[in-house]
Amino acid sequence: MTLRGTRPNPFQWLWYAVGGRLPQRCNPWVLHDVTCRTWAVRHFIRAFFQMSPILLLLLLPGPLYIRILSILLGMFVGYFYSMTYMWHTTEQRLVKQGFARGLGEQTRRARHAEADARAKAAYERLYRSNT
Repeated sequence: MTLRGTRPNPFQWLWYAVGGRLPQRCNPWVLHDVTCRTWAVRHFIRAFFQMSPILLLLLLPGPLYIRILSILLGMFVGYFYSMTYMWHTTEQRLVKQGFARGLGEQTRRARHAEADARAKAAYERLYRSNT
């Protein structure tokens, strides 16, 4: 499934990365962005961009190790919450573009339906057999 659509320009992507809505012509690209094989990596990159202002802590006075540790701790906490709410956030991006809630999860699940069915059948044979 390749729903690429019109890619946003760099300024539009920056707006999208911080939670903005893209023009309607970019809808297929947004659907692809949050459902493709690398959707989690893309989410991680958007989260990095959102947290990049924390790097300004390097400009503050004080011991370098404290500034670096502050940045690392802040980014760790930020990534923790970003990854925890990754599914909700990607669904919200789709809703913001006008798609129905749940479409992202549905699309990702449909992509792996055959492999999931095989795994379930193997599980049933191994652990639920009556013999």
